[in-house]
Amino acid sequence: MGSVLTDEMEKNMQSCVLCWLATADASGVPNVSPKEMFFRHGDDRLLIAHIASPVTVRNIRQNPNVCVSMVEVFVQKGYKFTGTARIVEQHDAEFAALHALFSERFGSRFSDLLRAVIAVSVTAAQPIIAPSYRFFPESTTEQGQIDQAMERYGVRPR
Repeated sequence: MGSVLTDEMEKNMQSCVLCWLATADASGVPNVSPKEMFFRHGDDRLLIAHIASPVTVRNIRQNPNVCVSMVEVFVQKGYKFTGTARIVEQHDAEFAALHALFSERFGSRFSDLLRAVIAVSVTAAQPIIAPSYRFFPESTTEQGQIDQAMERYGVRPR
């Protein structure tokens, strides 16, 4: 099987401030939770920090099927990843190595708060794009979307 996660997807991930992890409990009750620390790990795995996500962790233990989405807010493009998740606890053999990877990527700010790692085995990936790209392709550009979002949100580039 080839790589599910591509370099293009990773580049997009690096420009996203948050990802959104959707889970459901054993009864199918959904939950979605923002995650600040995440990254691609290999060809088919995402690693997400569990810092303050007790409902997410409980749901994954009951039902490992998950969906992760991330969109670069100004360009309004991103990806949706589906797959299964497992919780890597502090007492698990691979936790120390994964903790070190998070520290390398994100520094020590959350180092003591990392309670576990959510390891998502990605089985499918789909692009997410703002409807403007589909309905108005002749006039919608990434730069136009950026300009429009910056005006809407009242922000300016550094």
